[in-house]
Amino acid sequence: MTAVPLIPESAPFSPEQRAWLNGFFAGLFSRRSVAIGGSAVAPAELALTPLTILFGSQTGTAEALAKRMAKAAGKRGFAATVLDMAQTDFTKLAAEKNVLVITSTYGDGEPPDNARTLHTAVMAAAQSPTPLLTLAHLRYSVCALGDTNYVQFCRCGQDLDTAFEKLGATRVFARVDCDLEYETSFSTWLNAALSALATSPTSRATHPAPTVAGNETSIPAPAESAVTYSRQRPYPARLLMSRNLNAAGSAKQVHHVEFDLADSGLAYEAGDALGVYANNCPVLVTEILTALGCDGEEAVAAPDGTTTSLRRALTEQYDLGKPTPDLLSWLAPALIGRETSATVPTLPHHVLDVLVARADVRIAPADLVRVLKKLQPRLYSISSSPRAHPGQVHLTVGAVRYELHGRARKGVCSTFLADRAVAGESRVGVFFHANQSFRPPAAEEVPMIMVGPGTGIAPFRAFLHERQATGAKGRNWLFFGDQYAATDFLYRDELAALQKEGVLTRLDTAFSRDQAEKIYVQHRLLEHAAELFAWLEAGAHFYVCGDASRMAKDVDTALHRVIEKAGSKTAAEAADYVNALKAARRYARDVY
Repeated sequence: MTAVPLIPESAPFSPEQRAWLNGFFAGLFSRRSVAIGGSAVAPAELALTPLTILFGSQTGTAEALAKRMAKAAGKRGFAATVLDMAQTDFTKLAAEKNVLVITSTYGDGEPPDNARTLHTAVMAAAQSPTPLLTLAHLRYSVCALGDTNYVQFCRCGQDLDTAFEKLGATRVFARVDCDLEYETSFSTWLNAALSALATSPTSRATHPAPTVAGNETSIPAPAESAVTYSRQRPYPARLLMSRNLNAAGSAKQVHHVEFDLADSGLAYEAGDALGVYANNCPVLVTEILTALGCDGEEAVAAPDGTTTSLRRALTEQYDLGKPTPDLLSWLAPALIGRETSATVPTLPHHVLDVLVARADVRIAPADLVRVLKKLQPRLYSISSSPRAHPGQVHLTVGAVRYELHGRARKGVCSTFLADRAVAGESRVGVFFHANQSFRPPAAEEVPMIMVGPGTGIAPFRAFLHERQATGAKGRNWLFFGDQYAATDFLYRDELAALQKEGVLTRLDTAFSRDQAEKIYVQHRLLEHAAELFAWLEAGAHFYVCGDASRMAKDVDTALHRVIEKAGSKTAAEAADYVNALKAARRYARDVY
């Protein structure tokens, strides 16, 4: 069998160019190996079908899958080009013939940062009674990534799928909406979509499907070579430390968490995330067992089909948070219309709320676990540099605690790390999630502007330690904020030391409750507009990490105003400036 050549990582090509070339060679050599009547395929028959793969990615998942798609497409006779959505526009899209789209959704149904401009243009065209351009020549299919714990599940992919069809494009295969466990649905969709694109252009799939089930011929994940640990097989890392960073009197509880990687073989980069597998709170498990009238020893099915005890299943394997649609459809009829009653003041927030509200129903344990979701790992921005802390990985985790409907609620993983995991003893399942779009500048002289209030400081601690360890000379400016300087100034001593050493060029803080008028990081950006714009003009990369729903939006608005004010630009010109930063990957956000 003829070996398929691969473009090495060291070759002078961008990741997108390398993926295209690898796909091209895979398709070329797979066809060359086919013999017709004992003769090699003629050169004319080696022509590959052009295919553009567009990705919208906030944390790197869609980007990684897009590159897998390109390799698979190459083996199926396509010359695939992988494009970041920020690298194209509606006019270029209208000239395409074959397109596969894979995009995530974040926040309240928002498109990823790199997809925002294209999403806006496509939606505007679709809503126009007389669009200047249509997509009449385009054949496409969409894979949407999301999380059913959010109301606007897969909204970005759904929007693009509907708008493409409205603009005259031909949907060759129905959209798939993937939840967190996406591998089977993604593989099935990709096989079917590639097959559909390879058929006659007259075929059309008019009705999008919310989910594709089953597992047809699977597109394998990349080989892990010597690294054997992954999301499917997490590494049991020893917890080295879980230390509260807040001083006495703080309303918050933020922990600095350290894990030992030992001989795991795992590697990461500053900007990546760590996936952590946690157990549910034993108090919550006991409350659910009480509501069921069970002792926990009842035999039930685990998510993988094996048999386990009910207590273990509820502790380690099933999500006890937001009720699934299946659970609500089974038990919710009695809740409808009772939102203001004494027993059900609002619709159920957690699984326990449903069980308490339906105390009149005898629920068999085996029936309950069938309508629960598998407990998923939580992703946290890594707050360490592998060069500064070899053999370790650090997190900065805020413990989530609140009261709702008279019941104390806890974040599953955050309180597991803060309260229940024991330093020096506990082994916690972890894996790395690469985020290629959130990295310190490759060139050491390029300046960085980092906006990270609260736990949003996590990746910037990693960035600063990375630059310290490598001796990078680029200037570094950090905006940090929280409630009170006396109790909530995370990593105060470390930041002071980095300033003294010259690694942290400038630090501006905003402690919202240290004065009568609340001051936030976006206010500091506006206060220093002239110098901030000067840094941007000097090539600085602008980073934001933290809350997506409020802080990140306010910071984005402030950035536009900074450019308008200090750059003497109109609102439209400032928007173009920001879009250019995004397209050049100089404006990156790690928001949640």
